[in-house]
Amino acid sequence: MRVIVAMSGGVDSSVAAALLHQQGHDVIGLSMQLYDQSGTQSFGSCCTLDDLHDARRVASALGFPHYILNLERRFQDTVVSNFVSEYSSGRTPLPCAHCNSDLKFSTLLERARGLGAGHVATGHYARIVQAPSGRWLLMRSADSEKDQSYFLFSLTQDQLAGALFPVGGLSKPAVRAEAKALGLLVADKPDSQEICFVPDGEYATFVAQHAPSPQRPGAIMDQSGQHLRAHDGIHRFTIGQRKGLGVATGVPLYVLKIDAESGDVTVGPRDQLTRTTFTASHMNWISVAPPAEWLRCAAQIRHRHRAATGRVRAIDGDRAEFEFDEPQPAITPGQAAVFYDGDLVVGGGWID
Repeated sequence: MRVIVAMSGGVDSSVAAALLHQQGHDVIGLSMQLYDQSGTQSFGSCCTLDDLHDARRVASALGFPHYILNLERRFQDTVVSNFVSEYSSGRTPLPCAHCNSDLKFSTLLERARGLGAGHVATGHYARIVQAPSGRWLLMRSADSEKDQSYFLFSLTQDQLAGALFPVGGLSKPAVRAEAKALGLLVADKPDSQEICFVPDGEYATFVAQHAPSPQRPGAIMDQSGQHLRAHDGIHRFTIGQRKGLGVATGVPLYVLKIDAESGDVTVGPRDQLTRTTFTASHMNWISVAPPAEWLRCAAQIRHRHRAATGRVRAIDGDRAEFEFDEPQPAITPGQAAVFYDGDLVVGGGWID
């Protein structure tokens, strides 16, 4: 079977490619150049020229071809513009999820089929199984600490049918051990911990530099409406934020609400952060049809959030309503809400 492997230059995608190659598949490595590498702009620590070179060296060592796709314009239009727009609107985006479905799998599946390949493999920690009904299901990975199913919730049935996650059944230590056994130069390469296109994690600076219009100033207010201080843009804030508020009141304050129209940011004590309900839009129901009645499951509302139990149901259009059994802090507009039944991804959407 001919398989396209999306190679980032890291250990996970390198081992994914190696495992498929060992199994006798006809592997073609593809890496995505996502932004200008000329040195005129500063970007993050992954998806760099060094990473692309690492991917090529791994492919050469394993003995299969490797190509680089220039997707700068599509990445800008699909991922970066959404990131800037969301922060400018008082929401907190999740660019990796948009990149996976709107860019990586959609683009690479197109290229794969053009090359006579039926599948695209990545180094994601997740699993795919097919139900007896024929429906493709997304599952958490065997390594719960590295699980990345949260970032893959928006994959369509067509994309899941064409996706392979060769390391999804392995632990991270096992992946590194496999890379060392194969003598891969990336065996000890550190994992990337930041958004690839934002240098040094300076999100606010990036948004201010790339927004089509200047950020609107506003005010930080307490819950009674008292003006605490001015600020120079809501892009500097996210729900639940404590640090960097520049407000001294004697008690810790957290961002409770961001009003994009007025520019006001409301702060208050931590106990005011918790809620039990939220709605999500642009739902992708993976394992079930949109449930008209309440369905018991657990919801994960941030990457590092432990999924909490409750119930979900589909509402108007492509939206969903969720109720937690216990209040949860910092339910943040713009982040993903992914619903689980054990390890099975029921579906997910974007928090309103």
